[in-house]
Amino acid sequence: MSGAALTGWGAALPDKVVTNDDLAAYLDTSDQWIRERTGIRERHIGGTTTELAVDAARAALARAGLQPADIDLVVLSTTTPDQMVPGNSAEISARLGTAGGAMDVNAACAGFVYALVAAHGLLGRGIEKALVIGSDTLSRITDWDDRSTAVLFGDAAGAVVMEHTGGADQLLGWDLGVDGTARRFLYCDHGSTLYMEGREVFRRAVRAVVSSCEKTLQRAGVDGSQVALCVPHQANIRIIEAANERLGIPMDRTAIALDRTGNTSSASVPLALAEAADEGRVADGDLVLLCGFGAGMTWSSAVLRWGK
Repeated sequence: MSGAALTGWGAALPDKVVTNDDLAAYLDTSDQWIRERTGIRERHIGGTTTELAVDAARAALARAGLQPADIDLVVLSTTTPDQMVPGNSAEISARLGTAGGAMDVNAACAGFVYALVAAHGLLGRGIEKALVIGSDTLSRITDWDDRSTAVLFGDAAGAVVMEHTGGADQLLGWDLGVDGTARRFLYCDHGSTLYMEGREVFRRAVRAVVSSCEKTLQRAGVDGSQVALCVPHQANIRIIEAANERLGIPMDRTAIALDRTGNTSSASVPLALAEAADEGRVADGDLVLLCGFGAGMTWSSAVLRWGK
């Protein structure tokens, strides 16, 4: 089996913007309180998981110079599918017109890296080109009267194209994990809204991200000083800062979008990656570290070498 490379990327955000001041107009909070504790200024609300996924996928395909029919596999990471059955990826495939198979992955906010690793494992084994999407509409499961969660979440999608190549493998190392005993700290039951114990999630998130990234960097044979760009799950700026400090990765080498998007779950890593790539923050040969954590509690990380 020869290598695989990430050849396209894209993102999509709903038009509607909800600022901290909008929330402070009816919640017992303020713009300053939210920004100091989370780093979030505003978030985008609206659309469906399918609509946002299709828009992000089209942008990724265009960047890769491919048509939907060139794709052999769609892997969608989402915690908020538009229906229970069939998997949301089936509708996305139909709207795009992709070939081959399609499947959903639900590993919460760590899900995009799960989906990326799953797709990578099939490249060169009957799959030549895969479309990996993270799309979530958390606004649909958020209690907008709950100050502790309403300020955190938004809607978005991000997507990448991965292609089987004849060169060196771009995915140098990865780590996936879960601790199902921690479910009680962050969950949403059918017909309900998100429940979160923020302090416990914060504590576990920092520990999980650091441990996972250390394993991935070791497997890739590199260290934090060699990472050109870190793309963490965009949950809370304090979590990102604490994890980066322990990993020895400065914030100026970190992709941050949460100030304008909030926590978009599966979409947050590909969204921040697409934004950073569009801004020219990565060059061929650079090492990119992706990492996420979420309900489950799940965690994931991966090191990519940028470029073909």
